[in-house]
Amino acid sequence: MKTIKKIFGIFIVKPLEFIQKYFKTFVFLFIVVLIISSGTPKKDFNANLAKIYLKGPIFESETFMAQIENLKNFPNLKGILLIIDSPGGALASSVEIADMVKELNESIPIVTYVQGAMASGSYYAGMYAHTIVANRGAMIGSIGVIMNGYNIKDLMDKIGIQSQSLKAGEYKEAGTITRQWSDTERIYLQNMLDKQYKMFINDVANARNLDVKNYKNFAEGKIFNSYDALNLGLIDLVGTQINAINILKELSNVKDIVWVKQGIIDSYLKKMTTQAINQVFYNLTKIQ
Repeated sequence: MKTIKKIFGIFIVKPLEFIQKYFKTFVFLFIVVLIISSGTPKKDFNANLAKIYLKGPIFESETFMAQIENLKNFPNLKGILLIIDSPGGALASSVEIADMVKELNESIPIVTYVQGAMASGSYYAGMYAHTIVANRGAMIGSIGVIMNGYNIKDLMDKIGIQSQSLKAGEYKEAGTITRQWSDTERIYLQNMLDKQYKMFINDVANARNLDVKNYKNFAEGKIFNSYDALNLGLIDLVGTQINAINILKELSNVKDIVWVKQGIIDSYLKKMTTQAINQVFYNLTKIQ
């Protein structure tokens, strides 16, 4: 009986204990192997159209750039469908993405399809596409620039915290949260935002062939439904993703579509990452 228990312990219990102890490690290594094996797509010489995505808040441009770089794996690519559902984000990153789209559209046609929102920075990012199609429930615009800040001086006084700093330059501390901004700082920051806003509306006017003198109609931070955006010239068509694909087919002279396919793991991780970022953004901005 002792012999049976000993054998059972060696061949059954011990392995189970080992697996239980290192289970997370096994799972992690398994995921790493899958990512390595499926993250880099194989060249498909038949792929002629691709979908790229701009979803969630824009904090950086490297992720979008990686999608563009990935397309170099497909030598017969003739057109791109850019799918946007984003509330916008950092201005500099949005400008970088806009420049990528503009440059790429000069070599192969890009059609933007607005899945949910194309607002603020994400409008900037996608406006240089050849054609912009938005579904009838989408929200478009919010063309403007904003700088948020806090004044936590009263809170710091209550809990006994005092700020101290050394600076060189009158405006080095402009935008601080430890005190109220001075009138001089406010004027300085407002001038900076005004210049960025002017750049934004000028770029929109050039990209969409609009009269910049009428910027108050299409800009000023206003958000529009798809039909109003169409009437203002911010988009080209209110329609479906199928409509956008058909336009892309015509522009790229593609009869039989062969889409660039992403790896299953890569698609899943991208979806999970987008959901996580959106949840963080929601938690930071929701009304308490």
